[in-house]
Amino acid sequence: MQRFLDGVERVGNMVPHPVVIFLILIAIVIVGSAVLGFFGTAITFERINPDTHEIENAEVAIRSLISGDGIRFMYESLIPNFMGFTAVGLMIGAMIGAGVAEESGLIAALIRRLVAVSPAWALSYILAFAGILASVAADAGYLVLLPLAGVAYLAVGRNPLAGLALGFASVAGAFTVNMLIKPLDAVLVEFTNDAAHLVDPNASIGLASNIWFSIVSVIFLTVLIAFINNRMIEPRLGKYDPSLSDGTIGESGDNTLSEAESRGLRLALYGLIGVIVVFLLLTLPPGAPLRNPQTGEIIGNSPFMNGLIGLIIIIFLVTGWAYGIGAGTLKTLTDVIKAMEKAVAGLGGTIFLFFVLSQFVAYFTYTNIGTVMALGLGGVLQSANVGALPLLIGFIIVVAVIDLLLTGAIAKWAIFAPVFVPLLMKLGVEPEAVLAAYRVGDSPMNAITPLNAYFALMVGFTQKYDRTAGVGTVVSLMLPYVVWIFVLWTVLFAIWQALGLPWGI
Repeated sequence: MQRFLDGVERVGNMVPHPVVIFLILIAIVIVGSAVLGFFGTAITFERINPDTHEIENAEVAIRSLISGDGIRFMYESLIPNFMGFTAVGLMIGAMIGAGVAEESGLIAALIRRLVAVSPAWALSYILAFAGILASVAADAGYLVLLPLAGVAYLAVGRNPLAGLALGFASVAGAFTVNMLIKPLDAVLVEFTNDAAHLVDPNASIGLASNIWFSIVSVIFLTVLIAFINNRMIEPRLGKYDPSLSDGTIGESGDNTLSEAESRGLRLALYGLIGVIVVFLLLTLPPGAPLRNPQTGEIIGNSPFMNGLIGLIIIIFLVTGWAYGIGAGTLKTLTDVIKAMEKAVAGLGGTIFLFFVLSQFVAYFTYTNIGTVMALGLGGVLQSANVGALPLLIGFIIVVAVIDLLLTGAIAKWAIFAPVFVPLLMKLGVEPEAVLAAYRVGDSPMNAITPLNAYFALMVGFTQKYDRTAGVGTVVSLMLPYVVWIFVLWTVLFAIWQALGLPWGI
């Protein structure tokens, strides 16, 4: 296995810069769409209308980019494609706050305190658990936990590349499960109910319909991810050589805190408490502005959950500035502004990569190639004359394959739900089980598909610690996680289904 992964890394690092890769992929999509469009490739299917939540018949055909409409789309959408790529705004916003926390020294001090109070054996488990729970903040988990995991490993003399891999595996590979209800759950459950009503108008599931399976999955995946890290990834990487870094990282050393640093942490804690109190007042009282104005809910579709990245930015800003005041590292408002500028300035290469990536995603979506492939594979599985459990496992495999091309959890479920929820309900399978199967299939491949916007970010973080690293390095690091998470999580699902355990409330 180690020789195989070394081979994957060597071959993968022979490929060009990620920007060049996506330019090549754009060319392939343009040519492929023209060929498939010439032959009139199309498919008819049922889908859930995301606006009305009603089932409707639709036909999707391959649209050529080498046509009048296609050329106009590419010409007119160049900037809108980039501006509509939400990962860019999330990344810049999060880094504005994180830049203050990092420049003040808060991140380093917190990591050193975490290392000092945590047993050495528990660090991997703590970071894996935190990474899985970070999905409650949507994509912000990528921007927060990845750099923290690398720094934490470096602080204790372990290989920071292993920390990055563990962080990315926990955030991406288990993205659809959590111990808490999150905004994604509300959308997935709503689509599931719309599909279930095709068979039984009275069949409905709630927001917590997968909560028991999700909680057990979080615990199971925490142990699995940490185990893979400790027994496979770190032994393969060996001892870290600091001379490989790009010169922008610190060094591991003494984890004790000075009096000024301890004072800074106390002020940061007071700042955190103050932010929490303010947001509790804005959220908890009846009619509070961050509740849903129609339903009054907090968890689910509410301003609080929809704008959770704002809370994260404010927490970083307030605690970072408070720490800087206490530790004497940020003395004026000008120092704070310079810390923000430094953080954003360091994102230049990543922003350019996201510009190219956003064009590829938009062009690929426009052509409908991914949708036609998903529907074709779904139709083959639907027509297979097999039992409920084999069909569920086949469904998990199809979702995983399609996730390499269509990474959006909501978009895929809008396609798959009206096909597989009614089909499996007729075989006696609960809608909750179908949704749980979708969660298993949708997550692991996120850690290895280049179409995940944060895969490029992972490559960038990796190159901070190893300037010779490339796409192959990241793929070889993540491949063991992807394979074992997918296989063993599917086994857990199959056992759960076979035993008839309750999926949730």
